[in-house]
Amino acid sequence: MSVDETFITYPLRKRFCILCTLCVLCIVSILRYHDSLLVPMRKLKNSELDRLSLEEFRAGDKTPVIIVLDNVRSHLNVGSVFRTADAFLIEAIYLCGITGTPPHRDIQKTALGATETVAWRYFETTADAISELKSNGYKIASVEQAENATMLNEVRYDGKENLAVVFGNEVEGVEQAIVSASDIVIEIPQFGTKHSLNISVSVGIVIWELVRSSK
Repeated sequence: MSVDETFITYPLRKRFCILCTLCVLCIVSILRYHDSLLVPMRKLKNSELDRLSLEEFRAGDKTPVIIVLDNVRSHLNVGSVFRTADAFLIEAIYLCGITGTPPHRDIQKTALGATETVAWRYFETTADAISELKSNGYKIASVEQAENATMLNEVRYDGKENLAVVFGNEVEGVEQAIVSASDIVIEIPQFGTKHSLNISVSVGIVIWELVRSSK
C-alpha cells in the first residue's frame, strides 16, 4: 500500500493533525530562512559611532559653509543650529543682531556641547557680516520665499565654493536688504497649509542637502 493510500485510511481527526503538524513545520522553516536573510539592526552604542574628539574636530577639514543667523530670537533654536553645524562639519556660525551667543544656558541645552566645537562670531548687524563675507569671496545664499528663488532640490553645490547661508528670524524671516544683497535665494519646497518651518528645522534641511549634493 502506498503512502497516499495509507494516509487516506487514517481517521479524519488523525489526518487533520498530521496536516497541521506539516503546516507548522513549513512555517517554521520559512521563518528560519527569512531570519537568515535579515540584516541585524541592533542600535549602536555611543562608543561605536566613531565620533571625533574636540581636538580632531577643530583640526579637521571643514565644509566651506558659514551659517549666518539674522536676528534669531530663540536661544534654543540657536543651540540647535550649533548642533547641526557640528554634525556636518560646518566652518562657522555668524550670530547677528539680537541673536543670542554662548554661553547662554538655553543655547547650551540644545547645543549639547557643540558651542565648544563649532567656531562662531558675533556681528552687530547682519549687513556687517554679509559685507565681510563678500569681501572674503563668499557667495551669499539667503533661505527665503522670494521671487525668482531657486528650489532647494535644484541647487547644485560642489562642496568647494565658499558659501554663506543666511537664515532669518522666527517672525519676519531674512530682512529684505539682505535678500537683495544675496547672490541666490534658496526656497525649501513645501506642500501643506503653513509654508513655514522652524528656523532650526530649516537649517537642518538646507545644510544636509548642501552637504549631500557635494559628495
